[in-house]
Amino acid sequence: MKTVFIAGHNGMVGSAIVRALSARDNVEIITRSRKELNLLSQHDVNTFFAENKIDEVYLAAAKVGGIHANNEYPADFIYENLMIEANIIHAAHTNGVQKLLFLGSSCIYPKLAEQPMTESALLTGTLESTNEPYAVAKIAGIKLCESYNRQFGRDYRSVMPTNLYGPNDNFHPENSHVIPALLRRFHEAAQSNAEEVVAWGSGKPMREFLHVDDMAAASIHVMELDKETYEANTQPMLSHINVGTGVDCTIRELVETVAKVTGFKGAIKWDTSKPDGTPRKLMDVSRLKALGWQYSVSLEDGLAQSYQWFLENQDSFRG
Repeated sequence: MKTVFIAGHNGMVGSAIVRALSARDNVEIITRSRKELNLLSQHDVNTFFAENKIDEVYLAAAKVGGIHANNEYPADFIYENLMIEANIIHAAHTNGVQKLLFLGSSCIYPKLAEQPMTESALLTGTLESTNEPYAVAKIAGIKLCESYNRQFGRDYRSVMPTNLYGPNDNFHPENSHVIPALLRRFHEAAQSNAEEVVAWGSGKPMREFLHVDDMAAASIHVMELDKETYEANTQPMLSHINVGTGVDCTIRELVETVAKVTGFKGAIKWDTSKPDGTPRKLMDVSRLKALGWQYSVSLEDGLAQSYQWFLENQDSFRG
């Protein structure tokens, strides 16, 4: 029996990891809510690790949000994410935890990175300005893991997911990412029998999306690889692994699929006066495939599952 601490267990990714590991009989899961453990407090985090015998850590806790939130609260995003990861990684080390998995984000890569983005693109160019503080914090998390591995021989690994969606996503009308925002907007349009929905841009940019249950499965797969296999597919200072589908779609295709899933029958109008953003963002997942994992949930099936979860939980999204 191994004891696993999942930091951020109430979030979208953390809750998916809890679901996946709960199906096993050889794992004891430890979680703490924000009220029970303040991850911004070094003292509290150290005390928690000292009082609990922990074998592995999944570091899924983070302050996250969409473009609006990143633009409005840059200090919150860089400070809170730096503190969370520094406190947990250092406390894990000082209390003898040998294995840890840090969950990052594809926004660590340069704005103009060659597509598809390989792990080696890290720190080769300028970041996207709107979420630079968050990206810098996530890069620091990767380097924390690498540094503790180099100096102390720890086995701290990092995975960088593409755009995630699924149960426990954030459906807030202003602070959500593209898929939950679209699902909510088209749901409300369908319910009100709206004649049309206006979508921003041309619909031509291409994006990659991964269901959170696939992300959880990939995280556990990477965590449980033996050290020799993992290190054979990484490098000491390039130890993170991309997690995605390796398949993208246009925003137009995404919007049309969301309309189908939500039952919206009206017209979709494209406001081409609005910016398109980066033409393409796709992860190179060849390293992960070489390690024996690939995704299983198709985008349409995943969107349907996410919409069903939204319908079952929409009372909590009022306002």
